[in-house]
Amino acid sequence: MNALAATNRNFKHAAKLIGLDSKLEKSLLIPFREIKVECTIPKDDGTLASYVGFRVQHDNARGPMKGGIRYHPEVDPDEVNALAQLMTWKTAVANIPYGGAKGGIGCTPGELSVSELERLTRVFTQKIHDLIGIHTDVPAPDMGTNPQTMAWILDEYSKFHGYSPAVVTGKPVDLGGSLGRDAATGRGVLFATEALLAEHGKSISGQRFVIQGFGNVGSWAAQLISEAGGKVIAISDVTGAVKNSNGLDISKLLKHSKENHGIKGFDGGDSLDPNSLLTEDCDVLIPAALGGVINRENANDIRAKFIIEAANHPADPEADEILAKKGVLILPDILANSGGVTVSYFEWVQNIQGFMWDENKVNSELKTYMTRGFKDVKEMCKTHNCDLRMGAFSLGVNRVARATVLRGWEA
Repeated sequence: MNALAATNRNFKHAAKLIGLDSKLEKSLLIPFREIKVECTIPKDDGTLASYVGFRVQHDNARGPMKGGIRYHPEVDPDEVNALAQLMTWKTAVANIPYGGAKGGIGCTPGELSVSELERLTRVFTQKIHDLIGIHTDVPAPDMGTNPQTMAWILDEYSKFHGYSPAVVTGKPVDLGGSLGRDAATGRGVLFATEALLAEHGKSISGQRFVIQGFGNVGSWAAQLISEAGGKVIAISDVTGAVKNSNGLDISKLLKHSKENHGIKGFDGGDSLDPNSLLTEDCDVLIPAALGGVINRENANDIRAKFIIEAANHPADPEADEILAKKGVLILPDILANSGGVTVSYFEWVQNIQGFMWDENKVNSELKTYMTRGFKDVKEMCKTHNCDLRMGAFSLGVNRVARATVLRGWEA
């Protein structure tokens, strides 16, 4: 089941739970605006190359639209659409004043030089600069993009509109980025996991964790969880997987991964078939890589008691049903990985105020937001007698629907 079908299915289910008006339901599903642009750049060898850039702006009832820009060969309109919609519900669940958007360019960043990436980013920005903005749509990094990409967008946008640091988030700190932004999604995963475990009389320390993905989110989550006393017993990335039932030394693994561009060959554990990682025996499983990795093929074999969705839609709805029957608790992506967009919001707030916070303030505000988000979702679960995913979806959809109605959508 592709991302769009899964997201639409969750949305429709939530709409039914909260008794949403059918006309409003239809209106909420349709994106506010879809943008598709051609980006042609000279390559370093003098030849011309063309790429297609997308931006889907899904909903702005609760505030400016917000969402990442990914550089990936498989940026297809359906997936961008699903992720934009997911951002609408995610920002609503986190209770930050944004709507959802998502974008990207279909390209393979690894095959482009730094100067080609810069030219591509600037051309893309020139094509969409009048459709993004501080109070319109605020992009952020995603797969294949980073703070440097945001710096180029900021610079190109500022040529048209004057210095506007708040037009993108996830910027380098020297250009108005927020302290704590880099670790934010991983730290949010930690806070969300703490809240879920506390609900069941447990804490991070003493639990065994398996993490799929060792990029920004996975590596920070691993680091923070092991600092909190959790035992990370297995990790995988694109190069391979490694396992140590006494717990991996995360700081050594980080060093190894930086030096060798991946965790493959790490000597602090035994190598493991990456495909069997998800079914390893553990207490908490954290998929922090790609979507759709937990499906009807492997859901029956999963031995974790809790799944924390650090990636976007890592478990499809069919897997949800199988896991629910097994009594596995899933903390859904729109809650679990909202730490990134929450600290993006803090960055935007700091830029607008022209007043920067210290890192402790960022982290403690993040904890407040994540813990409150979890509490709000639990309330919704009690009201509608549903699982955490439906609790989160119905909370998000309900907030967006209320804002839409209050603004007078039928006028």
